[in-house]
Amino acid sequence: METIQTIITRRSVNFFDPSFKISDNELTELLRLAALAPSSYNIQPWEVVVVRSPERKKALRECAFNQPKAEEASAVLIIIGNTDAVEENLDAVASDLVDKGYADAAAAESVKKTAGGFYGLPDSERRKVFSAKNAGLFAMNFMTAAEGLGYVTHPMDGFDEGKIKEAFGIKADKVVPMLIAVGRFKDGVSLPDRKMRFSPERFARFE
Repeated sequence: METIQTIITRRSVNFFDPSFKISDNELTELLRLAALAPSSYNIQPWEVVVVRSPERKKALRECAFNQPKAEEASAVLIIIGNTDAVEENLDAVASDLVDKGYADAAAAESVKKTAGGFYGLPDSERRKVFSAKNAGLFAMNFMTAAEGLGYVTHPMDGFDEGKIKEAFGIKADKVVPMLIAVGRFKDGVSLPDRKMRFSPERFARFE
């Protein structure tokens, strides 16, 4: 029930207390929890730049259409879909399968070949979609964990991806599906009622 309540209470917040700072240890714990998100073949094709210094947040705000929350939040996460993760992570994933008894060495090698072929080349559209989908699962896990620990968040889609890659040294072939602002809700500000959500009758089909 606590998890359900967390989902119900989480809101996308525009108003952050600029004086509040989340410690590096707390941010690291949130990232650890977020990394428990499901991932295809357990490849975990996500990377994160945690922007927390005033100077770097100012630079990020310039890339995010001058949105104040980019500076006022305690930190802003640049969520990255790593299109090279298949090549970078599959050896470790396969070793873990063997170590934990999920597969023998031959089966683990088969998993590597299957996954490598299934997601195409690093510059393919399929690889970009794969990395962005998995990074999105990581991002939602982060926001749910932050809500559960008493913080507020806002997933940001308003930014210039090219400028962010240039300013923060992110390879051009990687994808940036979103930013996440995280911090404490600003005192003296109240949120209106939650915006409408369509019912399952509108968007779901049972067959």
